[in-house]
Amino acid sequence: MDLIDEPLLLKDLIRRTTKDNRPYMLCTMGDKTGQISGVFWDLPAQIDGWLKSGLVVFVTGRVSSYKDSLQINISDIYPMENPNLADYLPSSTRTQEEMVNELVEIIGSLAEPWQSFLEKVLLDDAFLPNYSASPAAKVMHHAAVGGLLDHSLSMAKIAQNLADHYPHVNKDLLVAGALVHDMGKVWEYSFQGSFDVSEDGRLIGHITRAAIELERHAMSVPEIQGEPLQELLHLVVSHHGTMEWGSPSTPKTLEAVLLHQIDLLDSRVQGYFDYLADEVNDSGWSNKRSPMHGTFLRRPPTWKS
Repeated sequence: MDLIDEPLLLKDLIRRTTKDNRPYMLCTMGDKTGQISGVFWDLPAQIDGWLKSGLVVFVTGRVSSYKDSLQINISDIYPMENPNLADYLPSSTRTQEEMVNELVEIIGSLAEPWQSFLEKVLLDDAFLPNYSASPAAKVMHHAAVGGLLDHSLSMAKIAQNLADHYPHVNKDLLVAGALVHDMGKVWEYSFQGSFDVSEDGRLIGHITRAAIELERHAMSVPEIQGEPLQELLHLVVSHHGTMEWGSPSTPKTLEAVLLHQIDLLDSRVQGYFDYLADEVNDSGWSNKRSPMHGTFLRRPPTWKS
């Protein structure tokens, strides 16, 4: 048996008692490289009092084989302060610093009033750390620490290109819409232990939350009030495309039509990459049908594992 003494994310736990009424815990722990089960016999009351899923904890114990799988027989466990969740949950391939710098650059390229308004909304000291760390989804696409900003920046760059390709597009409006369309996911998702939907996400939803926050900020920016804000809000409330997909409205402007298609494109392509990062065999084909694409997928010949 191998000794272990290292920090791991406590993903879930079950408290039980033995036949002679001794408390013990079954759990699943891991980091971004994988996970392992654990058992803590005779769980001390002082540990049981603070233990909960979602914590990063230092684990001491021995690793052995149980039912053809590895398991840690835990002898001690204590919490780790201020862990970097990117070390324990899937994270964007880009650093948050790199993405924030790109966000500042894109916002700086916009004409007024979009530049000042987005600086106020997205670069706010209380909002930006969460915006740059949040996932864009629980699963399917951009389900990673930093996934929301990664997705928004990708959409903004596609928006810039399409605005140059098609006539009559309000480029600044379209790029602004790409950057704020999913900002409500900062409130919609929690990511302690795993990515999950918050109470705000269940009761309000990211589209409504984004509209509320944009209107709140617009109260102190007179230049954005009226038609500019109305156009931007339409992009937010219609970006899912149909009411069946959760949009309160359907796209009715050129920019709204483009934003919906950009969102579909970026989510589907990243969903392809995310799925094939794990679910693939030696032939380069996925082992199962992709839930997003409804079929088996094949890696590009240039993809080197």
